[in-house]
Amino acid sequence: MLLLDINPQILFLHLHSTLRWLALALVIASIIKSLIGLTGGSQYAKLDNIFAASFVGTMHLQLLIGLIMYFFTSPITEAALADFGAAMKNSELRFWAVEHGFAMIIAVVLAQVGRSKSKKKTEDKSKFKTQLIFFGIALLIMLWAIPWDRAFG
Repeated sequence: MLLLDINPQILFLHLHSTLRWLALALVIASIIKSLIGLTGGSQYAKLDNIFAASFVGTMHLQLLIGLIMYFFTSPITEAALADFGAAMKNSELRFWAVEHGFAMIIAVVLAQVGRSKSKKKTEDKSKFKTQLIFFGIALLIMLWAIPWDRAFG
């Protein structure tokens, strides 16, 4: 019965917020491992693959949860979608209705493309370089699009 009493809006918000930290930790670990591999000449190992796959998987999960929130549980996007013209004139509503989601979709695409391209490479340095570029750009977009004023509250 306790599970049925949980508000889906709060559940998805907390899940999405918590997974953000996992996604950030995984992309940073992947970038650091790629930098070490690229500069140190190490082999692309099982751990490198695990970090990359886990990062991309977490990003896909974040996207799914974000889309559920956007279309079904968020009162903020509900208000924005009710009067989209007015929402575009309000910086906070515009951020949630357009900017956050669009930027994060781009970050997910970059993460997936980087992962797919690096898997096709045959040389370890090429794998590391590809991951470093795509994951690095994805990280920059993520850092811009995360609502930092709400990150610790």
